[in-house]
Amino acid sequence: MSSFTIWVVLIATSTLCFAIKLVGYFVPARWLANERLQRINSLIPVVLLSALVVAQALAVKTHIVLDHRVAGVAAAMAALVAKAPFPVVVVSAAVTSALVYRLH
Repeated sequence: MSSFTIWVVLIATSTLCFAIKLVGYFVPARWLANERLQRINSLIPVVLLSALVVAQALAVKTHIVLDHRVAGVAAAMAALVAKAPFPVVVVSAAVTSALVYRLH
């Protein structure tokens, strides 16, 4: 990809992001106060984070791979179900992932 193409894509993306943000100021407040929209907006971060975790745990470039990362995510899920504190969740995922990686 040429340097010119990268700059064109960067500027176009920046302009689009700015335009979307600008249009947001013109949306009537009563539309945003809709209860259904509020419920949907509260779920968006959860969905995006879940998609990120799955993409990072299962994908290597364009292939789906089951490796040590899946074991780490499973350990984290088990710790979350057991209502463990966040540091315990992170450490259990890291240790499980490291052990599976080392044993494999």
